[in-house]
Amino acid sequence: MSLTDKAIEQIRELIRSGALPPGAKLPPEPELAAQLGLSRNLAREAVKALSVARVLEVRRGDGTYVTSLQPSLLLEGLGGAVELLQSDKGALLDLMEVRRLLEPLATGLAAHRITDEQLDDVKRHLDAMREARDDVEQLNAHDAAFHRAVVAATGNETLLTLLEGISGRTLRARIWRGQVDDRSSTRTLAEHQAIFDALSTRDPALSQAAALLHVSNTEHWLRKHLQSLDLQA
Repeated sequence: MSLTDKAIEQIRELIRSGALPPGAKLPPEPELAAQLGLSRNLAREAVKALSVARVLEVRRGDGTYVTSLQPSLLLEGLGGAVELLQSDKGALLDLMEVRRLLEPLATGLAAHRITDEQLDDVKRHLDAMREARDDVEQLNAHDAAFHRAVVAATGNETLLTLLEGISGRTLRARIWRGQVDDRSSTRTLAEHQAIFDALSTRDPALSQAAALLHVSNTEHWLRKHLQSLDLQA
């Protein structure tokens, strides 16, 4: 480990141990450096790195604070990283594979926990998708909201943030645009209906199976689509 990495780890340990809980203000830089046995420069670099990672928040004129440490905040950068991978076909397929591993399990868990109000929210986005069947922008928006509502019903914020991060908006739009052009969007809408129907029965196995079929078909479509682009190149 570099000296900066060691300094970062020391501050992380203060946070992990509860010595600096969420919302706590860090000591002034000279005091923090002395407390950790670091040079002021190392302490400054460590704070800067943890600020980029959203673990710390620097408030100009006020000081540096530990953030809320919520998964939605700490994992916020994942979506941005996914958007940068849009031109890497291998990375896109890897992301779809991760989605196939996680989303069906999340949907099965949601079937255990979903409330009537949450189910109504899923249905609302399903209906909106059907009404916007030829409008890629609206399809994309309500598709993302549909899956977000399903995973949100698990009550697991980390899982929700991870799945939202790997299902980038650009990738979703790319898939919907291609499916509308291929006239395969009707099948995809039917798969969303199957997920909703399974959730309505509160059947975890059926819900997981419906989600697995949907994500697997989407992954299969994306593979074929990327292969056809290679042939055209």
